[in-house]
Amino acid sequence: MTRNSAIVLISCLDKKGLVNTITHFISKYNGNIIDLEQHVDQHEKMFFMRIEWDLTNFKIADNKIQTQFNIEVATKLEMQWSLHFSTQPVAMAIFVSKYSHCLFDILARYQSKEWGFKIPLVISNHPDLEQAVTPLGIDFHYIPVDKNNKKQAETQQLQLLKKHKINTIVLARYMQILSENLIQHFENKIINIHHSFLPAFPGAKPYHNAYERGVKIIGATSHYVTADLDAGPIIAQDVEPIRHTDTIADLVRKGQDIEKIVLSKAIWSHINFKTLVYKNRTIVFE
Repeated sequence: MTRNSAIVLISCLDKKGLVNTITHFISKYNGNIIDLEQHVDQHEKMFFMRIEWDLTNFKIADNKIQTQFNIEVATKLEMQWSLHFSTQPVAMAIFVSKYSHCLFDILARYQSKEWGFKIPLVISNHPDLEQAVTPLGIDFHYIPVDKNNKKQAETQQLQLLKKHKINTIVLARYMQILSENLIQHFENKIINIHHSFLPAFPGAKPYHNAYERGVKIIGATSHYVTADLDAGPIIAQDVEPIRHTDTIADLVRKGQDIEKIVLSKAIWSHINFKTLVYKNRTIVFE
């Protein structure tokens, strides 16, 4: 059953009465709270909250909630906050190169309607995966990128993202570095999957390097993209045990499996508005 709910993500300096003030606003207008999680960072003295409430009998129209909450709650308490609606699914663009495993996993979840999100657009710097995408009714655009045409390519990408009203980008093993200009258009809305348990084993052949090092675990890291390469706020990480009997092919297989799992966890948290970025860290609500 599809929820008709509002979700608010909040961060502000911690002080007494915050939870009471926020929940009172919702109950005052006949909202029924269906999920609430809050956290206080004792070191930073910061308060973080995710709260969701049913809108079925809520007395404020959807298009007026932003203004009313700002007047009655957010401005007075000097909050950084954002409002989201469960009935407005995230519109996601996927950037991909030749590696297909993460793309195929996302497309399978899209086809099964496991996730409530839209994929209007896939952009690739190689034409190889077009036939996996277009039969699903998704626009596929092949935009080659090199050091000589990077600016023009990103201009074309931004035009497509605007045309399709994209609000989230997933780099499903897109083997290109995004410019600061593109990143600024989608702050904390570009999700990358990195083929290692950061910061170990960067580069083009991480599993070969891990094999040579004789590691006992390999991992994957999904994070928001910032201008500082592979140093953005981490959303999800996981590891997989390695045995001395594992070959390079085994490491690649295990590594690609864990990349899919970690990326899917990060996407799930993001599209359900369960992530909140503070400085270069994330608060990931359950």
